Amino acid sequence: MNETRRRGARVRLAVAGAATVALLGPLVWLWVGSLTPDTYSVMDMGYADYGGRTPAPAAGLPDHSAHLMGAGMHGHAGHTPAGRSVTSFTPDPGRPADVAVTLTARRERFRLAGGRSVDGYTLNGTSPGPVIHATAGQLVQVTLVNESVPDGITLHWHGLDVPNAEDGVAGVTQDAVRVGGSFVYRFVADQAGTFWYHSHQVSHEQVRRGLLGALVVAPAVRPPARTVDTVALLHLYDGARTVNGREGDVRVRALPGDRVRVRVINTENGETPVWVGGAPFRLVAVDGTDLNEPSPVRDAAVPVTAGGRADIEVTMPADGAPVRVHIGGPTGVVLGSRSYDPPAAPRPTTTLDPLSYGRPAPIGFDPDSPDRRFTYDIGRRPGFLDGRPGVWWTINGHMFPDVPMFVVAEGDVVRVRIANDSGEPHPMHLHGHHAVVLARDGVRATGSPWWVDSLDVGDGETYDIAFVADNPGIWMDHCHNLPHATEGLVAHLMYEGVTTPFTVGGPDGNAPE
Repeated sequence: MNETRRRGARVRLAVAGAATVALLGPLVWLWVGSLTPDTYSVMDMGYADYGGRTPAPAAGLPDHSAHLMGAGMHGHAGHTPAGRSVTSFTPDPGRPADVAVTLTARRERFRLAGGRSVDGYTLNGTSPGPVIHATAGQLVQVTLVNESVPDGITLHWHGLDVPNAEDGVAGVTQDAVRVGGSFVYRFVADQAGTFWYHSHQVSHEQVRRGLLGALVVAPAVRPPARTVDTVALLHLYDGARTVNGREGDVRVRALPGDRVRVRVINTENGETPVWVGGAPFRLVAVDGTDLNEPSPVRDAAVPVTAGGRADIEVTMPADGAPVRVHIGGPTGVVLGSRSYDPPAAPRPTTTLDPLSYGRPAPIGFDPDSPDRRFTYDIGRRPGFLDGRPGVWWTINGHMFPDVPMFVVAEGDVVRVRIANDSGEPHPMHLHGHHAVVLARDGVRATGSPWWVDSLDVGDGETYDIAFVADNPGIWMDHCHNLPHATEGLVAHLMYEGVTTPFTVGGPDGNAPE
């Protein structure tokens, strides 16, 4: 009888063990598959997507079925194929700089213009850092010095299509600049418009805590004398909404009849509305690109994507009345001469839609006959991210690091469909390129060409965009809600034959997001 009981107990134990293995085995497999090594190249991430084309023999990437990091970094991990390095994509080294700036980064407690104390980071002792001004065609040289930022630092030139070596992404185009080190960025500012700069090392923390500033490139032909030009950089410090580092209104002197260009820069993680009280306005540029024949607007708000920019032009009233440009709330930029006390205007119920604003104009290529077609489907599901359980973002059904590498060749016309079914909006930012919006939810664009580098894709929305692959390198294509990027909403655009010697992690602690 006892022997029978012992046999029964052994059977029950074996069954329980088998059930445990059956239950936990897949979880352990998923957990192991999610782990990323201490050091890895973005070239070894996920799988290559060639957009419907046959890969070139020298592309240096596996076929569509290869899943590298998700399979424990097998395949070509650790192998750097022959090709042109990202470090080779630089401007003429012999050309002297037209604009030379040194930015010294520090970790310190500083005071905002209104007196609030912030524990964060500064550039040249302030946050935001100095506004960098250039004229289209000038060569800009910025020397970044890290005095005391412990995790290292880089500078990314958000929206300016610089050569790849100057893009400032730790672990992709350079190593993070450690304490006591420096790095020199050189690029020709050949696009007139409104841009900004920020760290791309531990960016979700360093941008929030102050490592950012504005970059304005003026057109080579100057506007009329009676034009006022001002920057309005939105940023939250410890929950305090500021414009140019100041809580409350920023006052700008403008006389009756002056045309005022307010360059709104949204450095936050979510979209913000901008509207004008006291005068009509025109939306004259988006993401550093002028719109074609923008018409006057009243009683409508302009949505400004996270990371995006919107240039608002106001002609001051003849009677000298002040005008308020609201930036996300009751405060913003007040334009005036005799008075700076206009009443706050409530947010309009109408939102301006760039899809149909302005007049059509040629874009210079045929997006309906692309060389490559990609999909960028954003979703969300439970799983493991580098060993951490949670509900994480997915790209084309895959979780980081098992995400697509979008591969193109120089000169390709590229068409991308971005679809979001994740439950939250995502401001998508492609480095090194501007894309034109072709359609939203199947409705084709009918207004001015709407060129973007930062595009807010709402939950349930689908956008069709296109661009020409005219800037070789390896480029991030990620969500600019920076915490979302740390949660895996990151992919890359890679040109065939281009390689990088830099790695994420490693002795420099490269951590781009």
